[in-house]
Amino acid sequence: MNQITIWASVISLFFLLHTAKSDEDQVKDALLEFISKLSNNNSNLNPTWNSSSYPCKDKWRGITCEKDQPFVVEIVLEGFGLSGTLDTSLICNTLSLSASLLIIDVSDNFISGGNFEDIANCTQLTHVLINQNQFTGSLPNSFSQLKNLKFLDLSHNQFSGSIPILDFSNLSEFDVSYNNLTGTIPDKANRFESSSFIHNPHLCGPPLPNTCTSKVLSEKDGYSKDQMLMFAGYILIGLAVLSIILLWIYKRGKGKGKTNEEKLDSDSFTKPSFSSVELKGKTDISSTASVENSMVSSSLVVLTSPEVNGLRFEDLLKAPAELIGRGKHGSVYKVACEPQGTVFAVKRIKDWMISTSDFKKRMRRLDLVKHSNVLPAVAFYSSRQEKLVVYEYQQNGSLFKLIHSHGNQTSQRFDWRSRLSVAATISNALTFMHEELQHDKIPHGNLKSSNILLNKNMEPCISEYGLLVEHNDSNTLQAAEDDYDSLFKADTYAFGVILLELLTGRMVLNEGLDLASWVVAVVREEWTVEVFDRNLIGEGASEERLVNMLQVAIKCVNKSWEARPSMSQVASMISAIREEDERSVDVSGLSVTNSFIDV
Repeated sequence: MNQITIWASVISLFFLLHTAKSDEDQVKDALLEFISKLSNNNSNLNPTWNSSSYPCKDKWRGITCEKDQPFVVEIVLEGFGLSGTLDTSLICNTLSLSASLLIIDVSDNFISGGNFEDIANCTQLTHVLINQNQFTGSLPNSFSQLKNLKFLDLSHNQFSGSIPILDFSNLSEFDVSYNNLTGTIPDKANRFESSSFIHNPHLCGPPLPNTCTSKVLSEKDGYSKDQMLMFAGYILIGLAVLSIILLWIYKRGKGKGKTNEEKLDSDSFTKPSFSSVELKGKTDISSTASVENSMVSSSLVVLTSPEVNGLRFEDLLKAPAELIGRGKHGSVYKVACEPQGTVFAVKRIKDWMISTSDFKKRMRRLDLVKHSNVLPAVAFYSSRQEKLVVYEYQQNGSLFKLIHSHGNQTSQRFDWRSRLSVAATISNALTFMHEELQHDKIPHGNLKSSNILLNKNMEPCISEYGLLVEHNDSNTLQAAEDDYDSLFKADTYAFGVILLELLTGRMVLNEGLDLASWVVAVVREEWTVEVFDRNLIGEGASEERLVNMLQVAIKCVNKSWEARPSMSQVASMISAIREEDERSVDVSGLSVTNSFIDV
């Protein structure tokens, strides 16, 4: 009898080991089939993605796994030049993947087809980013079944039809801008800013300024009822699938450990936000998200700031983190730390080819250069794989939002003198930084209106100064020469674009048309007045000073970097315009006083 028991145990153990192996094989096969439908030659993925390796053990590019576990938590294929069909059923019908996956990011590709029918099986998904592709057809209703979804970006595609009913109260970020959507924005979706819905010509209702006709409203009501019936069916199917998944997880026992349970059960996007950084001891950390195999230890360096006295790396890891921005070179998270009672903005930079020692020197040098209108870093962390820079969170938003929400019912007044003051303040601050850091060869490198933040007094502050990812990218540097003088003049170009935003109220890329090129073309045709924001003309701003400021902006965006003025020269020109504007106010006030005296 004992012999039978022993054999039974051996067979059971063999079965469990075989099952575990087959799980990894299933994940590998699913991912390989998934990528094969994104029809390019996979040159950006090879040699890591292949049938003779495993996604977690061999660290496939674009795949992030749970620490020391073969569970895929992130699929990030941003900007890989992919096309073809995004078939999420291949992922979400694979049990191991569907139970662990938190993020799908295929943004900035050329994908035109999508199969999202089974995406609800990926019950733990918090982030879905398919923006900047070529998707067509209706928005997938299946997104409504993702109960843990926090961030949904479908912008810059060719989606049509209406916006489906989602759990908008659970979403932190939602963006369907730059599509061909029609109908009324759902009531619970209007809590998002208008920038989430712009450039959908036939979309109406708050927060957009265009109101809906009664016909559109009635169509909306009828369609919503049909949707609700359809959603009810989806929910029943989803519950059945969820039951199967939970049963499967239960049978696996405690294989995933306590760490994974905490990650999956978390309400906020905490661990995934910093999933690439794990704590080792009191201050040492190890980065595991990169394809690098070596362990890199470092620590959080807290700069001189009484507001964050005692800040530890553990505090950042444990605090709830909300993804509030994602760019080409990294992401920004809003992190609330309990011990300090302070909210931070953490910039996570990827693919910056700068050594840890050089990065530390740069951050310490920047800390010595203080200006009241330049947001200082309060802490930073560096490893070979990534860099983190910590700032105090500015709750009043950015200049970008102030400019481009102007005219909405909820926006505040942003008149000519306020804009002139912002331009003067930014130019003076940038001049100071250039003069102090010219010898160190540290320009801003990524100046834009979204990096101009408004402090508690609504004063503009330049953020992310010096966090330049040094790639030869003409879209961000506007200068092909590998020359630091051209990089400082690239800041001048970027400032000129901000001036154009202030003057025109238009976005930098408006319906595919570059703002600087458009303004220059209009001025060349002698239709100068046509470029200005109608709100400025309507309030009676001086046309002469508007034109003078426009001339400054055009000098800044000259295609030849050598022909652009320095920021010191720009600041002087803007100061002269401001002084003239103030004198006109004084003269106007004096004229009014004299008229009362005459009476």
